[in-house]
Amino acid sequence: MTTTTFSSRVVKLALSIPPGRVTTYGAIARAAGGGGQAARSVTNILGKAYDAGEKNIPFHRIVYAGGVVWMNSTYEAKRKKLYKKEGIMLDKKGKIVNFREIFFPFE
Repeated sequence: MTTTTFSSRVVKLALSIPPGRVTTYGAIARAAGGGGQAARSVTNILGKAYDAGEKNIPFHRIVYAGGVVWMNSTYEAKRKKLYKKEGIMLDKKGKIVNFREIFFPFE
């Protein structure tokens, strides 16, 4: 029997989000078997995996609850380009327009 860690499950789930779809930090945490506060650790886990060489993590497909997108000046242009390429539309406040339709629940 192979046992995987919570962190390895988080990375595997993040890598499985298909183009044109998004999910939340909470959905990843729950699908990986985490409890109520586990969503807070997802960003840290994915950042460490990226630093360790996993460069294919689709960070732009992981958003806050309700479809709110995190952006800062460093990543804004790149993320907007990726969203446009994948057909993901944002409103003027940086929220995904059709969030419920493109949400990926890991079911």
